[in-house]
Amino acid sequence: MSERSGPRTSTIRAVGSDDHPWPAPLALGPVDAVVCVPGSKSLTNRALILAALADGPSRISGALRARDTILMGKALEALGVGIRGLESDESLAIDPAALLGPAHIDCGLAGTVMRFMPPVAALAHGDTRFDGDPRARVRPMGGVISALESLGVFIDDDARRTLPFTVKGTGSVRGGEVTLDASASSQFVSALLLSAPRFERGLVVHHRGAPVPSMPHIEMSVDLLREHGVDVEVDADDPTSASWTVRPGPIHALDRHVEPDLSNAAPFLAAAVVTGGSVTVPGWPAHTTQAGDALRRLLVHMGAHVEFTGTEAAGTGLGRTGLGGARLTVRGGDTLIGLDADLRDVGELTPVLAAICALASTPSHLRGIGHLRGHETDRLAALAREITGLGGDVEETPDSLVIRPRPLHGGLFQTYDDHRMATAGAVIGLVIPGVEVVDIATTGKTLPDFPGMWQAMLGQGGRTA
Repeated sequence: MSERSGPRTSTIRAVGSDDHPWPAPLALGPVDAVVCVPGSKSLTNRALILAALADGPSRISGALRARDTILMGKALEALGVGIRGLESDESLAIDPAALLGPAHIDCGLAGTVMRFMPPVAALAHGDTRFDGDPRARVRPMGGVISALESLGVFIDDDARRTLPFTVKGTGSVRGGEVTLDASASSQFVSALLLSAPRFERGLVVHHRGAPVPSMPHIEMSVDLLREHGVDVEVDADDPTSASWTVRPGPIHALDRHVEPDLSNAAPFLAAAVVTGGSVTVPGWPAHTTQAGDALRRLLVHMGAHVEFTGTEAAGTGLGRTGLGGARLTVRGGDTLIGLDADLRDVGELTPVLAAICALASTPSHLRGIGHLRGHETDRLAALAREITGLGGDVEETPDSLVIRPRPLHGGLFQTYDDHRMATAGAVIGLVIPGVEVVDIATTGKTLPDFPGMWQAMLGQGGRTA
């Protein structure tokens, strides 16, 4: 085993805070635009993990370049994986290598990095230190840490069960069976499944607790593993008592194209809804495990018209061979109607949907979203506080938001280092004069140059003040 004189680090510059709030552009007419959305963050980071652990080199085209995905790439590089094209527009080329510490991994505020990378680090020889942004230190990590410890991995976290901590890798993980409560985050399950084929005995993960949120993200992990030739069995009919079995074996290398990020499409489609306009997103997959695909039905319930046209190229909905001419168009309806929906599986859509609901003509009830309190910020509390601060009427319950119609006015919209809070503020600002979004730069976490894309959308067929 080779040695290093010091730890390799994955640190990159954090998203900066704006000295001045961003005046949200006001649309003085219906938006009419075609918006090309970059690749999916969830797919990019899962694809990077599997490519790094695969049995040969591979390429990933269409990958997102944003803070979360660059942090993931640099975390893998810190352990010795070769990645070319990480900060360019070229396809990513991944060359697996022996995983070696010592290393320091900057998680930023990325849940996928702080949760998916510790099982990878457990397969490395040497210590790997994990830390991140200040808000990352309060995000739940106990599910992953406890599960790895039960598999014989030593983790020095001073009993905090949060960042920072050090994984003491020995080069292998024995695997076996683990039982955990994943009701705080589906990422606890995905984190273990993605590395499990490399465990000596594979892995059986049992969830016991309240229903697992964001189940489509686990389905995404399972589908990707299967595409790489991994044998996975799922017993998840009961979301309070589900199990996943991953058998040990190679993760076969393959080239992949990443779909557009459908959740990042949400604010642009919302622009059509709230202005009575039309927005088209090219490359929308006909079949996908992305949570953002639920926008097709949810926006219809709010009075919008949704049209899917075109066909998908041969391959899977995960974009293994690229997309054809498929596109999704959303047009605003005559009346904006409130939404009553359980968003447990698609909680990441909540901030933008709440922004639309705040502008609707009838009350809304967004349910099943208590797990969002453990995201980049407590999203329920943040949405209630900020929409109310603009004159709205929002009632916060332990697991839901009740939003009642009330005229809004301008003012500061705080984001709490949360990219989805920032895009929610931008949506409200399209139709309410004087909305100023604090730290719009936080959108760089998953969407590079959101302000530029937003202004370009308006420039195609809308007017701004």
